[in-house]
Amino acid sequence: MNFRNSIPFALLLSLAACSGDDDAAVVSTPAQCARSATEAVVECLGAMRTVISDCYAADGVICATDAPEMVAAMNDAEATVRADCTDDVVRGAGFGPQMTTDSLVRRIRTSCRTEAASLAVRSYGGPQGAALAEASADERSCLDAAHQIGTDLMMRTTTTRLDCVVGSAEDCLNAPVDPIQPAIIDIGAVCDDLAGLVAIDAPTFVERAVAQADCIAVTAHPDLATPEIACGPRDAIERAPRGEYMEVVLDSEVWGTRCGDGSPFAFQVRLAPEGSPVENLLVAMEGGGVCLFEDDCSGRPAELFEAMNDLAPTTGIMSNDPAESQFANWSKVYLPYCNQDVFIGGGATNVFDNGFTVHRFGAVNVRAAMRYVRDLIWRELDENTEEGYRPDLMRVFFGGFSAGAFGTLYNYHYVLDDLQWEHTTAFPDAGLALDSGAALSVGALGAILIPESDIGWSSLPYLPPYCFDFDCGVGPVGLEAVLPRLKAVPEQQILILTNQIDNVQIGTTFFANTADWVNELRFQYCEIKDRDGVKSYMPAIPESRHVISPFPDLYRGNTVDGVEMADWLWGAVTNPDDVVNRVEEGNLVEVFEGVEPFPCTVAP
Repeated sequence: MNFRNSIPFALLLSLAACSGDDDAAVVSTPAQCARSATEAVVECLGAMRTVISDCYAADGVICATDAPEMVAAMNDAEATVRADCTDDVVRGAGFGPQMTTDSLVRRIRTSCRTEAASLAVRSYGGPQGAALAEASADERSCLDAAHQIGTDLMMRTTTTRLDCVVGSAEDCLNAPVDPIQPAIIDIGAVCDDLAGLVAIDAPTFVERAVAQADCIAVTAHPDLATPEIACGPRDAIERAPRGEYMEVVLDSEVWGTRCGDGSPFAFQVRLAPEGSPVENLLVAMEGGGVCLFEDDCSGRPAELFEAMNDLAPTTGIMSNDPAESQFANWSKVYLPYCNQDVFIGGGATNVFDNGFTVHRFGAVNVRAAMRYVRDLIWRELDENTEEGYRPDLMRVFFGGFSAGAFGTLYNYHYVLDDLQWEHTTAFPDAGLALDSGAALSVGALGAILIPESDIGWSSLPYLPPYCFDFDCGVGPVGLEAVLPRLKAVPEQQILILTNQIDNVQIGTTFFANTADWVNELRFQYCEIKDRDGVKSYMPAIPESRHVISPFPDLYRGNTVDGVEMADWLWGAVTNPDDVVNRVEEGNLVEVFEGVEPFPCTVAP
């Protein structure tokens, strides 16, 4: 492929002017600045590889962000950028009309740190090194090799992208042989079963490293944003108005997305109104139950398997009225639910005996939509702010309702570790994913739905690299696994929302009766209430209320322990370390036979 035609002709001329062998000092050009920025981040990644692997080997966890060796690698990258990038040259290179040398330096330092960390957590089982902690000597060698090979692949691919852009058409066509297959072979030579250690096999591991290389390249060299490189602002990302919803329909051939009936996946996006920070983002996933087998799937309404007609809620937390919701002027994304797979389907197609077909692409759809939104916001920030886009500038509330709450739990790690939006808080509303212990239960279904099978959802590669056993779909199990990687920054926490009487959750998680579900809820709350990284807001309204945050009477018109839900959630934005549990006993013991009091202290 030839990316050269995407480069402004003046930029190529300026590069040619300084590409000779003359050793004399030359004035830096936009092309040289972009090249130096790319080389700086590539060299920084190489240094980070050694630093991070040493931290995992010594301490079992990723390095602190202020570790001296990590800071030194970023300082070297900064020096390279400053040598060739003045403010005027930075803007001339296309980084953004307001970007400066200082903001480009921050961008390169962040890219090196977050991309290196993203690959490392995929290699070792999260920042907490969960896979490493359980590994044998041979398995540790596998994880180390995957980390090294993945980093080398990212570096080589990023460099190839750059060389192809600034070289001739012939140079591009004669670029080094695609390194993807050799990388897969190299990992396979050391790893008997990489997927058994971190949930993804060697081809998937390599594919995700290459996707990172695309983003690294575009971060450091704006003119690399082309149709062939699927990251960053580009023509494929439609411009969106500010302050009003726009439907985005994703091309299935480009994005790999699909709804349950085979139709294209579509979602709603509303960029923050003019004057409000576009990087403040509220994401909500739609609810709508779940279907598992032939009878329940074929009997569902057709509209549950398509996404073109699903509009975003406009009340409660999703309201655009500042008097109702403090999130009113945030950017908003609404992800319809069209696969009946609680947003964790990995691209499987279930064809039942009666011919009814359901495509299970929930996780694929979520991640494609979030990448689209990332690139949309990327362009807005590059064009209109001095800092431009950096993942650490994103402030995100990531949640969903009912099935979307399950999807929140199952996709939160992707937002933190792959998108690198480290300042993200999760709010699963009415999706505790409790296990009933029955033959048909959330835990039992994992063995059916996670693997590749006729009725499976191919979900394994989309689960966290630190929790992908069959019982990881159970809410408390998943929470226990994710907690060690949370609170690296204050915003990283899960805010659990539910009324304690919820007939929908009782039925969809196969509990025999109300008392059994409430008692399990209360037991699990007490088990985790003092753990850092998860907080709960649980009214005890003595009637079934399913989903609570989009409804004004519960979002603003009800209190738990004296606090409205709206103010409790907003406190996680303004003072994330000060959020406390708001859970009440209520009168459920008297109203529902068999319900027992909380086994720990809660509000009256």
